[in-house]
Amino acid sequence: MNTALIMACLGIMAKGMVGIFIVILVIWGLVALLNKITSAKK
Repeated sequence: MNTALIMACLGIMAKGMVGIFIVILVIWGLVALLNKITSAKK
């Protein structure tokens, strides 16, 4: 087994997971903002 290759692959995978997490947070934030902006005011 090539441990250097495994470590490189884990680094790439970690960057991808962090990227997905950031995109999910951005979408969640936009939805929350739109809910506040467009909510019915009483």
